[in-house]
Formats: sequence, structure tokens, C-alpha cells
Amino acid sequence: MFKNPFSSNKSEQNVSDKITEFLNKYKSDLFPDGVLNTVTAFNIKLNKQTYLLEFTLPFPCQGELEIIAKELVTLFDIDIELSLTLDIKPVRSHSISGIKNIIAIASGKGGVGKSTTSVNLAYALMAEGAKVGILDADIYGPSIPTMLGIENQRPSSVDGKLMQPLVANGLTAMSIGFLVSDTDATVWRGPMASSAFSQMLNETAWQIDGGALDYLIIDMPPGTGDIQLTLAQKVPVAGATIVTTPQDIALKDAVKGINMFDKVKVPVLGVIENMSYHLCENCGHHSHLFGEGGAESIATQYKVDLLGQLPLNVHIREDSDAGKSSVLVNTSSDITSLYRKIARNMAAQLYYQLDANSPYTPEIITVKNIEE
Repeated sequence: MFKNPFSSNKSEQNVSDKITEFLNKYKSDLFPDGVLNTVTAFNIKLNKQTYLLEFTLPFPCQGELEIIAKELVTLFDIDIELSLTLDIKPVRSHSISGIKNIIAIASGKGGVGKSTTSVNLAYALMAEGAKVGILDADIYGPSIPTMLGIENQRPSSVDGKLMQPLVANGLTAMSIGFLVSDTDATVWRGPMASSAFSQMLNETAWQIDGGALDYLIIDMPPGTGDIQLTLAQKVPVAGATIVTTPQDIALKDAVKGINMFDKVKVPVLGVIENMSYHLCENCGHHSHLFGEGGAESIATQYKVDLLGQLPLNVHIREDSDAGKSSVLVNTSSDITSLYRKIARNMAAQLYYQLDANSPYTPEIITVKNIEE
């Protein structure tokens, strides 16, 4: 609920018209053509002195709607309540039950914070309103169980055919780390690792509580070698996101990641620059310890989105080591806001680039042979 003292001299129709006009004109990276050109459905109701705005949207964006609501409260001196319903469609046909869209989170090299980013993005998508799962594809070094704080738990099976995924704070999860010890996994050859990953993806009962996951986040192994190519080719990935740092060597490897996904025809939704700067807790000064502007440069060069920049922050590392998500630890922190904004941007890019209902996807027209 977003409240302001209600002014009794405003007619319901007048205010509703002004709200509609504002939503038509409001533009941002998330709504480049205005909010009402993107919604599947929209309705305004007046309940006593509160205007209920009911949105149905094709991607999660609770945080941006809250920003919009606060602007409406200030502009029109009214109380606002939001209702968001998601109408997320699969953008790629596949046979995996219980999953609508698969998003791969990848990096050209290790050590850039890819797994930490994957976990926090998954929780951020949930905070924005989506149903989300995460699959740890890093067969040789699975870290997701530790980051979720459930490394000692094991999946079960109801029918003896499909594994029941584990759930951590509402996030559906599967990892080789739940099934075998790390030392066993590290001696597997490439085909064994690929086979294990394929089994986890296809033999997990992803559909929880009768509803399909809107997004399955896959935490890919670092690098661009044979196993990464195999996974990218075998998995019906809707889109990929590249995590890098501003360091020159990391940026070069990020470019390799973009090229790898290009070769296997997987769209790159954008680049996330992790450890982009250090924010001094005392004075607020930004220190660019690993360089500056690198991710923005490659995003421009390869015509992909810079989805966001995350700081080098000790609390993110401490939360991950403790099996917690920074998004959950402090829901109102600046770090949480950054993760949620990046998650919104990523989901919006998936819709705008690839969904058949998007105004930006090409329309396929079948032309009848004139000789018939």
C-alpha cells in the first residue's frame, strides 16, 4: 500500500484518466514504449479511498511498479495499492516438464562471482514475483548447495523415476553436490559429467505445487571448453547472461563466452559486471579496483545489454559463505535493489528479444505462392 492524504475534491473518473495517461507516457529501460503498451491486461478499481491498480505483465517487475506507484502517490495525492499477475510464456519449445524458460548464467573464467550472482539473481526474480528454480551445472565444483545452506540435504523420489528437488527459502534447487561428494565428482570424465547434468535436468520433478517454474537458472561451469559447449547445445536454453569483472583478462574471457553462445545459437541477454567498484562504507567513495567501463565497452561492441553493475562488497561474500542470500538477508538494502533491478532487466530482455508477443520480435508472414 502506497499512501498519501486523500483529497476529496478529486472525481474517480478524473483520477483514473490521469493515472492511465501517466502510465501511457511513463518510459524506462523496462518499458521503452510505456507501461500500457507492454501489459497483457490493466484495470483500475476504487476501494473506498484507495486506487487498486491491477496489472498482468509478461515478465516480473514488482520493483518497477512500486517505483511507479510512489510517483503516482506524489503526483495525484492519492493512495495506491498494486496487484501484479504474471503471464510468462515459454519463448522456446522444449519437452522438459515443469519449466517455462531456461536462462544460463555463464562466465568465460572462474573467480568472477558467477555462482554467487546466480543464486542472488534467482532470489531477486522471486522477489519480483516469479516462480524460480536453480540447477548447478558445475559438476566438478558444485557450490550452490553451500550457498543455499542445504549442503547436507539429499533429494528423494516419490515414484522412483523422478527426483524431488530440494527447496531453500522457496527456491527449487538441484545439484550434483546433493547426490555425490565433491571428491567423487572431480574424477569424472567429460561424457560422464555431461550425462549426470542431463539426468539432473530431465529427471527432476521441477513442477512444484502444481505450477511450472517461470525460470530455471542454470549456473554453468566457468570457461568455454567442451563441456560448456555440450551443455549449451543439449539444453534448450532460452537465453544466456555473461558475468564478468572489469579486469582486462576477465573481459577477454567474457567475449569468448559471448562468441561461444553465438556459435550454438543461444541469444545473449546481456552482461553483468561484478566487483565493478568498491564503495567505502565511511565516505561513500567509489574505487574502481579492477578497472572501469570494461563491461559497458564489450556490451556496446557486441550489441548486448549491460544488465547492471555490482560492487565489491564483503557482505555478499560473507552471506554466501554462511549459506544465505544477500537479497534475503536485507530486503531493503542497496545491494538487494541492485540484484532486483538486474533480474528485472534480464527477464525483460528475454521477453522483448524472444517472446512472440513482444513488439520487438519480427513478425513471420507466410506469403502464398502467386502461381497457385
